[in-house]
Amino acid sequence: MHCSATSESMDDSFQTPDPTLSLAMELIARPSVTPDDGGCQELIAARLAAAGFQVEGMPFGAVHNLWARHGAASPLIIFLGHTDVVPPGPLADWHSPPFTPTVRAGQLYGRGAADMKGSVAAFVQALLGFVAQHPDHPGSVGLLLTSDEEGVARDGTRAVMEVLAARGEHIDYCVVGEPSCRDTLGDTVKNGRRGSLNGELVIHGTQGHVAYPERADNPIVRFAPILQTLIMTVWDQGSADFPATRLQFSNLQAGTGADNVIPGSLRALFNLRYAPTTPASTLQTRIEAVLAAHGVRYSLNWRLSGEPFLTRDGPLKAALSESITAETGVRPEYSTGGGTSDGRFVAPFGAQVLEFGPINESIHKVNEAVAVADLARLTRIYRGTLERILAR
Repeated sequence: MHCSATSESMDDSFQTPDPTLSLAMELIARPSVTPDDGGCQELIAARLAAAGFQVEGMPFGAVHNLWARHGAASPLIIFLGHTDVVPPGPLADWHSPPFTPTVRAGQLYGRGAADMKGSVAAFVQALLGFVAQHPDHPGSVGLLLTSDEEGVARDGTRAVMEVLAARGEHIDYCVVGEPSCRDTLGDTVKNGRRGSLNGELVIHGTQGHVAYPERADNPIVRFAPILQTLIMTVWDQGSADFPATRLQFSNLQAGTGADNVIPGSLRALFNLRYAPTTPASTLQTRIEAVLAAHGVRYSLNWRLSGEPFLTRDGPLKAALSESITAETGVRPEYSTGGGTSDGRFVAPFGAQVLEFGPINESIHKVNEAVAVADLARLTRIYRGTLERILAR
């Protein structure tokens, strides 16, 4: 028995759990720290196959991917999610074990509860309910899951999309289950994301004794004015749909550990989250111009994690918005802020992509949690979106 739970307050939602809560608990009970899937996709595949879905495993390297589809016609609307989670962090800081799903005061606790096994469970139940009610529905519905979203994101959704495109399977609409909401379920939908450009910079100097700086070339001293210039640069003003481009340094490494040695090199990692107003190539050119102007010897490797994308008004936006308001009474706001998601690998193939999931306050933290009531509401919202696009 994979699923276990405890409760400090045995509320009704725990005593008679709905199918989404039960499935979410089973998924949380399977440790699946990226890129491990922990058997989550096997569990889901069996349920979807029993309901008539065509189910296909697409492993690449150590990454598990699941593609499931019901129907062969267009339009095709899919749910996109991931079964991998980030490491739990210090176990002593958790109020209950991170991989023992625990209901307490109306919240389901466990690693992945909000990001994003709760959404995955809601996806599955929404699809099962929709197909049971509409076995001969027009179009197609599907589910794409990966265990590589929290990792390097190389052998997951990116790889599956290349396979689907090569065999002519076109996705028209995609709902990503990332936790999008700020304060209450329904308050925020992500209708796009900024691009993400990573840089690995090495400033080359000459190692030497700190008492003889004239015989050395200190890369830390060389880098200091460059850092000041870059962090003070205004890259753009953003747009009506996107916040301004931002640069952040995440790692700085230099020195031998000795206090009397000038290091021979400095390594810096940085990231730019950028709006489409300033392409990645322009950002690269501007940063390289700053380095050249300071006359340093350097090496610089670039890695583009994803291009920006935006989903404008259309059938998916209307259907999801109507479903959210019908269930919660809330009219969602639209945002392109925050990090990246695997939606960046689907949008370039022509799909409308929106991200909607639970409240994101606890994601990647200890004591991650999702409201039990929100799991059932998410299921109805996701199913309502399918109904409004395919079954009117």
